[in-house]
Amino acid sequence: MTDAAGTSARYRRILRFAARYLVQTWWFEFLLPRIGLGRIAERSRADRTRRIAERFRALAIDLGGLMIKVGQFMSSRLDVLPPEITKELEGLQDEVPPVPFAQMRVLAEAEFGAPLERVFASFDPVPVAAASLGQAHRARLAPHDAADTGLGAVVVKIQRPGIEQIVDVDLAALNRVADWVSRMRAVRDRVDLHALLAEFAATSREEIDYLHEAQSAERFAADFAGDPRVAAPEIVWERTTRRVLTLQDVTAIKINDHAALAAAGIDPAEVAQGFAGVMFDQLFEHGFFHGDPHPGNVFVTPLTGGHWRLTFIDFGMMGEVSDTLRQGLRHVLLAVASRDGQGLVKAMRDVGVLLPSADTVELERALSALFSRFGGMGFAQLRDVDPREFRDFAHEFGDVVRTMPFQLPESFLLIVRAMSLTSGVCSALDPDFNVWDAVEPYAGKVLREEGRGLVADLAQQALGVVTTTARLPQRIDRLVTRFEEGRVAVDLTRLERRIDHLERLAFRVLGGVLFAGTLIGGVLLQLTQPTFGGVLMGLSIVPLLYAVIGGRRRHGG
Repeated sequence: MTDAAGTSARYRRILRFAARYLVQTWWFEFLLPRIGLGRIAERSRADRTRRIAERFRALAIDLGGLMIKVGQFMSSRLDVLPPEITKELEGLQDEVPPVPFAQMRVLAEAEFGAPLERVFASFDPVPVAAASLGQAHRARLAPHDAADTGLGAVVVKIQRPGIEQIVDVDLAALNRVADWVSRMRAVRDRVDLHALLAEFAATSREEIDYLHEAQSAERFAADFAGDPRVAAPEIVWERTTRRVLTLQDVTAIKINDHAALAAAGIDPAEVAQGFAGVMFDQLFEHGFFHGDPHPGNVFVTPLTGGHWRLTFIDFGMMGEVSDTLRQGLRHVLLAVASRDGQGLVKAMRDVGVLLPSADTVELERALSALFSRFGGMGFAQLRDVDPREFRDFAHEFGDVVRTMPFQLPESFLLIVRAMSLTSGVCSALDPDFNVWDAVEPYAGKVLREEGRGLVADLAQQALGVVTTTARLPQRIDRLVTRFEEGRVAVDLTRLERRIDHLERLAFRVLGGVLFAGTLIGGVLLQLTQPTFGGVLMGLSIVPLLYAVIGGRRRHGG
C-alpha cells in the first residue's frame, strides 16, 4: 500500500468510526426522546458510552500516532464528557510497539547527514523507550563530541518516520468531525470544538518539534539553576534537529521503584514530599511546569552523604502559567487550603473557568459538602471511607459540573493533569501522604505574600497622607505671608474655613488608613505571632476612634 493510500485509508477509518457513533448518539439522545422513548435512551446511556470509549481505545491503540493523544486529551475533559468515557480513556498509555531499527536508522542518518557509526562511538539498536510519536535509543558520543561537551553516555530520541504526515491527517479528520458535531445545538452552546482542536493541534505540533523540546529543557534547567533538589539533562545541540534530539543520559532510579530506593537508603515518604514541593514550585513560583510527570519521566538520583535529587526528562509537554492565571491559581490554592467552597467558585470565575452568568449555587453546595466530608483527609484515611459515599459524591458532583456553562483552558487542563499525576505518584510512594499537608505551606506563603503586599499599599497611602499633612502648615504659612504682603486679594475668612476643613479631612483619612493597616497587620500576624498580632488588633481602635469621633468634635467646635 502506498503512503498516499495508507493515509487516505487512515482518514476514512477515523471518519467512519466518528460517523457511526454520531448517528447512534443522534438516534438515542435526540430522536427517541422526541417520540416519547427517552427512558429507553436513559437506561442504556451508561453502557453505550462505555462501549464507545472501549472501541475508541482499541482504535487508538491500533492506529497509534495522534489518536492516542486524542484519547489522553479526552480523558481529562471532565467538563465535556461523561465519566463512562473519561474513566475508560484515562488508562490509555502512550506506548506502542517500536519501529524496526532499520527505519529509524534511515531517518536519523538523513538528519545527521552521515552514518551513525561516524556520528556516535556506539548506538544501541534496541530502544530504551517507544511511544506513539517517537522512540529513544542509548548511545555514546564520538570522541571529539565527548571532548567538546564533557558527556559520554547519551539518549537519542528519534521521531517515528512519517509522524508529521500522520499528525496532519489525524488533525484534518478531527476537523471534519468537529464540523459535524458543532452542528448539534446542545454541543455548540456549551463547547467551542474548533477552539479546543486548535489548542490540541498547537500542543501536538510542539511535541513533535524536538528543537522546541530542547529549548523547554534548558528553560526548565535555568528555573532550577542552583537548586540542589532538581536536575535536567544537558542538550547536545550539535546532534539535535527538529526530528532527532540528543541529550545527556540521566537514567537513575525510577521515582516509583520502592526496592531501588530502599537499596539506596532513600525514604520514599521524603521523596513524595520533595516531589510535591518541586511541582508546586513550578506552578506558583516559576509559572512553567512539566505537564507529564509520570513515573517514567522522573528519576531519583542518589548523591553522596545520603542525599538525592529529582531528575526530570521528556519536556515535550510543558505548560506555561500567565501572570493572570497564576494569580487566579493562588486564590484557588487559598480556597482549597481553607476548604472554602464559595471561595473556590469565586476563584474559578477569576481564572476564567466559569462564565460570569453561571448560576453556581448548586456547585457551591456540592463543593462545601465535599470539603466538609473529605477535606483534610490523607489517602490512607480516604481508603477507610465507604465506597458508596464516594459514588454518591462523584455522581452529585459530576452532574453539577456537566451542567455548568464553563470550559477549561488548555493551560489549566495541563495543570489538572500534572497535579493528578503528582498526587498519584506521591500516594504510591507514601500511602499516608496527605496532599493537604503539601498544599497548606504554599497557601500560608501565598497568604503572607498577599498580606505584605496589601500592608505595603496601605503604608504607601498612609505615607502620602502624612507627607501632605506635614507640608500643609508650611504651605499655609507661605500663603498667609503672601496675603499679608498684599500680593493676593481674597476673602481670608472663607479660605481659612476651607483650610480648616481640609486639615480635618486629612487627619481623618490618616486615622482611617492607620486603622486599616494596623488591623490587617494584626490579623496576618495572628497566623505566626498570636500575641503580637492580638496587641496590634487592639491598638487599631485608637486611630479608628480618632477618625470617627475626633473629626466630629473639631467640626462641632
